[in-house]
Amino acid sequence: MTVRTRFAPSPTGYLHVGGARTALFSWLYARKHGGKFVLRIEDTDLERSTVESVNAILEGMTWLGLEYDEGPFYQTKRFDRYDEVIQGLLDKGLAYRCNCSHERLDKLREEAMKRKRKPRYDGHCRHRGVSPDEPHVIRFRNPETGVVAVDDLIRGRVIFNNEELDDLIIRRTDGSPTYNLTVVVDDLDMAITHVIRGDDHLNNTPRQINILRALDANPPQYGHVPMILGDDGARLSKRHGAVSVMQYREAGFLPEALLNYLVRLGWSHGDQEIFSVDEMIELFDIDAVNKAASSFNTDKLLWLNQHYIKQDDPKRIAHLLSPQMGNLGIDPAQGPDLVAVVEAHQERARSLVEMAEMSAFCYQDFETFDEKAAKKHLRAAAREPLERMREALAGLDEWTQERLHDLVEQVSASLELKMGKVAQPLRVAVVGRAASPGIDVTLYLVGKQACLRRIDKALAYIRQREANAG
Repeated sequence: MTVRTRFAPSPTGYLHVGGARTALFSWLYARKHGGKFVLRIEDTDLERSTVESVNAILEGMTWLGLEYDEGPFYQTKRFDRYDEVIQGLLDKGLAYRCNCSHERLDKLREEAMKRKRKPRYDGHCRHRGVSPDEPHVIRFRNPETGVVAVDDLIRGRVIFNNEELDDLIIRRTDGSPTYNLTVVVDDLDMAITHVIRGDDHLNNTPRQINILRALDANPPQYGHVPMILGDDGARLSKRHGAVSVMQYREAGFLPEALLNYLVRLGWSHGDQEIFSVDEMIELFDIDAVNKAASSFNTDKLLWLNQHYIKQDDPKRIAHLLSPQMGNLGIDPAQGPDLVAVVEAHQERARSLVEMAEMSAFCYQDFETFDEKAAKKHLRAAAREPLERMREALAGLDEWTQERLHDLVEQVSASLELKMGKVAQPLRVAVVGRAASPGIDVTLYLVGKQACLRRIDKALAYIRQREANAG
């Protein structure tokens, strides 16, 4: 048997990280077992489905590298097939027309709630022979006795009593098919062997199995992945921050970091934290997925992202960093080589956005000094070291890291100061804050004229402080 999995999002919004994890698990299962991964767009909700959402899903899949072997297939292009199946069920007496009013159905629901029972349709139209010429829905004739046993790949065996499952609607009054019908037909026609999806679909599974049996088909194997929670224990949502896959790209995350993080949300392999894609494929299996919900931890994701930034080729990081610099109004072509800037910050940045913010001083002057850093380092005692450094830098013809390092050492020695007593005021003068790469790298990236201009600004700041103190 060839393993065939699928990812079947509804295009009513962005690709959510929960959906991305489901797609990843399905993709990994297919890859591990030498199978096929199918992408299906479930766009039967005509009012809410949009082309923009379809594009967002496809873009997210591409960014994550979750390539599909077949598809994308669109349900809106398969309505004739759904009608054919529904007609077949009607012909066999396995489905029927229902013209119950909304008022009657609402009353049924209210009465069930009063009795603290699960609301369900009472089968009123099962034997009434409703005319096809009047407004109606079509319902599946669900078995009234027996059980449906779901041998879930994650949760184990789950038993559902048929008497608790009502005759669900499979075609609406407007003629459009419903989710539980379309997903069954699609999984059947596309020969899906394993359905890996969120556990919010678990209650749909016995209904779908009954429809498949009515079609004389064997159900696929199901695995229902627990939900993702925010740090506060509530279901992950917009209020927890970014939830769209593409928001993470915009926030400066690398796709391999997000994939690595998502695979560890509910699955593990010993204590291993870092997984390449090849390792994920080799080690992943669905029966090792945890039954309990997982909590999303942004700090852990940032830690992983920093790891991948450190390990990556500086040229690739520079390519990805460029648009982030543009977001800050910086043209990387107007300044030091962006690859050199990346190399200077690669060990420190947790995201590309953070790296862009850290690197801005290389391309543009800052407006104000960091208050804490200036108070500590731009004092009267720093005036002479800064004046001596300005004089030495102004006379430097060879602007290299080696010469700049030697110059800071020489000025420190001539003043009989430790190097930090010269380098730290100089760093704050040139960068505006107390943290930056090594002072030689910092000076080199900023450039001669900008360094002199910013040192002048720092000296003016010190003189102003002295005047105010006097």
